Order: sequence, then C-alpha cells, then structure tokens
Amino acid sequence: MRAHFLEPLLRSRGERWALVHNRSGRVIANDLHTAFDSASRRKGLLQELAWPIGSALIIAPCQAVHTVGMRFAIDVVFVNRAGTVVKVRERVRPWRAVAAVTAFAAIELPAGTLSGAVRTGDVLSMGGGDMVPADLIGT
Repeated sequence: MRAHFLEPLLRSRGERWALVHNRSGRVIANDLHTAFDSASRRKGLLQELAWPIGSALIIAPCQAVHTVGMRFAIDVVFVNRAGTVVKVRERVRPWRAVAAVTAFAAIELPAGTLSGAVRTGDVLSMGGGDMVPADLIGT
C-alpha cells in the first residue's frame, strides 16, 4: 500500500493525534476514531446517539458514506491519499448519502464543525494530540 497522510496514526496507535487544517493551523478534531476494517466501516456512527464536538471518525478506504439509520446530522470531508480535500458536505442529515469517487478516506464530524472553513483543495494532516479543544476550527 502506498503511503498516505494517515501513516502517523497507523504507526503509533497508542498515541493521541489531532486532525489539523494546514491552511489555518487550526484543529478540526482532537478525538480521532478510526474505521479501517470492514466491520468498523459498516458500523460507522450508526450506534451513536450523538457525536461530540472535537471528535472525528476517519473511514479508510472510503469513497462514499450514508446516514441511513443515524440520529443526527454530520459534516463529511473526503480526502485523497495526500490529505487534500476533494469534497466537503456540511450538515448531511439522516437518510442521505454522499460520495467522492477520487477520495481515499471520508472523515465524519459533528454537524457545524466545519462552518465553511474547510474547502476543496485544502490539506489536512495529523498533528500532536496535545492540541487543546480551544484550538478547534469550529469554535
């Protein structure tokens, strides 16, 4: 498998990481959850009652997500292997689907997290998990 922007997260599973918006230097999420295997990709956020601010579910490989059966809206960012944003969809309500055929991963965030701050062409990366919630992009 070719290298990708999630490599730091894979190499050091025990460490805390934050998802960083490179253009602004702000943290998008500092509580990262992963869905890298088939079972966890299928489960996604379906059993969650809510998704707290500062949390993100990174699903890889992934080119499409759905919110069928979910109880809340989410923001979704699709990125390529380099972490470049290829599509952004904000406030995706339950019972919807979104896709990006050029995506390597989908990142699901609480609705309102992005607030127009992340755009196609922006780059996301992994930063130290010690970045504090006050740095969150949506605040």
